[in-house]
Amino acid sequence: MQPGDRIVMRDYRSRSVKPPFETNGAGVSSMAIRAIGTIIQNRNDGLSVAVDWEDITEPRTWYFYTNNETVWRLPENEDSIKLIAFLLDGQEQDYAWYLARPYWRDRLSSGGSDADRIRRHALEEFIEPARARGDASVTIGVRAVNDALGLKDGWPNICQALEGRKFLDIAALAPPTRIGKPISSATSFQFVLGEASVAWSPDPTNLILYGPPGTGKTYATAREAVRLCTGMEMDDSDPVARAALMVEYERLVGTKQIAFVTFHQSYAYEDFVEGLRPPSGGEAAEGAPGFRLDVRPGRFREIATLAEQARKRASEHHSVADGHLAGRRFWKMGLGAIGTEDDVYQACIDGKFVALGWGGDLDWSDPRFTSLDAMRDEWQVHFAAEHHPDDQQPSQTGQTWTFRNAMKDGDIVIVPYGNSAFRAIGQVTGEYYFERSDLGAYSQRRQVRWLLTLDEPLPLDLIIDGKFTMRTLYQIDDKRIRHAALERLLGGANDGSDNQTPDQFVLVIDEINRANISKVFGELITLIEPDKRLGRPNALTVKLPYSPGDFGVPANLHILGTMNTADRSIALLDTALRRRFDFKELMPEPEKLAAAAKRTGIDLVALLGEMNDRIEYLHDREHQIGHAFFMPCITRNDVDLVLRRKVIPLLQEYFYEDWEKVAQALGDGEAVKTGQGRFLARKVLAPRLALRISATNGGAGRSGRPLTCRS
Repeated sequence: MQPGDRIVMRDYRSRSVKPPFETNGAGVSSMAIRAIGTIIQNRNDGLSVAVDWEDITEPRTWYFYTNNETVWRLPENEDSIKLIAFLLDGQEQDYAWYLARPYWRDRLSSGGSDADRIRRHALEEFIEPARARGDASVTIGVRAVNDALGLKDGWPNICQALEGRKFLDIAALAPPTRIGKPISSATSFQFVLGEASVAWSPDPTNLILYGPPGTGKTYATAREAVRLCTGMEMDDSDPVARAALMVEYERLVGTKQIAFVTFHQSYAYEDFVEGLRPPSGGEAAEGAPGFRLDVRPGRFREIATLAEQARKRASEHHSVADGHLAGRRFWKMGLGAIGTEDDVYQACIDGKFVALGWGGDLDWSDPRFTSLDAMRDEWQVHFAAEHHPDDQQPSQTGQTWTFRNAMKDGDIVIVPYGNSAFRAIGQVTGEYYFERSDLGAYSQRRQVRWLLTLDEPLPLDLIIDGKFTMRTLYQIDDKRIRHAALERLLGGANDGSDNQTPDQFVLVIDEINRANISKVFGELITLIEPDKRLGRPNALTVKLPYSPGDFGVPANLHILGTMNTADRSIALLDTALRRRFDFKELMPEPEKLAAAAKRTGIDLVALLGEMNDRIEYLHDREHQIGHAFFMPCITRNDVDLVLRRKVIPLLQEYFYEDWEKVAQALGDGEAVKTGQGRFLARKVLAPRLALRISATNGGAGRSGRPLTCRS
């Protein structure tokens, strides 16, 4: 704080009483502006500044954009500009601007969010009447729903809501058949009606897409992953359909239901399942002194843990969160040092409370301690600096004040494990209270309802962007929270039905045969069999090398791999692993090049088809050229570049530098006969040099004259 800075004194209210707009019972935070002034001196004592205060005849109240921190410096954004105009220029707050924003519109709407209104309308106006009539199916038009609800171009929201798992579970429906183009006013969805017990729950799937290069194996994983997660057979035959598919794919990635990993020669068991890693940064500081190795889950264990949480939650038929997480505040709160105060964490879990290690053995329940200054004064009375120099950290009162006053009922507490993982999530259910116990300094407490407790910590980036800092307690910026992933992890709100199916998860493994599969998978070779998954009759668990407890693979986790059959530098899958996977072959489809052929003026359909016929004759069907190489071509020059930079080098590798076979595969017979073809040319070398090459290079062309690629 510097002289000339403006400063405002305000009272924060987490829930305003009778605001000047309709809230439909939802809470809206506000700030009562008590005083405005200008800083005239910084006393450099860390406690106070001199202020020239202005007279305010009557406090003014600001809604929506608020903050409960003791000191809040306004960031540079549009909300701050509006707040400054309200404070300094006397402008009235534009309530309509905030009420029109998606967050507040959905929170304060009498009918909930647009998605909820769409689902309710479709169920009450289409599904239930059709079932009452005994209809075998019902068709819901997007335009009809849009017009009935008065939405403005709500096609994307309607399509997503009607195809989403939440609506299918609520209505007990199988995924619909889409009629017409995706995400348009002309789109319709046909639902087959049956018994209310119809719910989509796929069998565990281990699938490998295999084929020659350029056949769209990785491209196809998006469609397959969405199908396994949602049951929707989404079309991606044109750019509009592909865009709709990728919207759903990215949504599932955001909720952590789809994960992607690429295998390579250096990929190991420790990367995939679990390994030992040294702690970094703040993680090392929180634990015991000295060097240590912590168990870190690999990519497979991470997604398997999420899938198992979803499976257990569905089987127990309960919701772990009171309503949605939108509008809640999130706190990071450490519960004892890792390794040295594990008893504190366990006592909190068992007793359903959170405990703060700051604040000494003083009871701060007295109402006067809503003031931070009162807390500081009380601390000085009991712990004078001259007698207790080690107890003068600002956190003794600052952290305690935050815990007592800033944290509110309904807030969400995330318990860290180091600075890059978490091990529990709870919901505050009570006010501050003081209780002495055998936990030492941890006497400052609040009751919580534990929403999630983990046997093994999960990586923090599953639910929060960035890492935690060392501070024991602080509010997490809402922008860092990955709401979709967190809501899915906690279960969101229960729809009240008994027919709860677990969320489905997919791990995509690109180039699955590039790693040492047996070494990378380890025990998983047995556990991934469908009948040995958790939740199946023959479920198996094993002891992993480093982590305690038993580990199994949940039935709602699917494995989707891709494999290039033409790469001779990698080994094929062994028989044991091959038996545990289904295989789907993706071969070149020249007919998909019709549009590219029209753009370039070259018959690419015939070109690729005939080229692959020759390759199959000269080599085998596994080394054909995929259509994906030519799909982006727009001009004839693009086709030339694809042939020169991609196809011919690939053929060169296929035929081990045998340029005559390369020429034959290209249909370039003149290159073989005369040495001057359309793609390849033979250059005659000087006799002495040609003899040396002929003696050392068995791959030369006829008469020691090698074929070379025409530039």
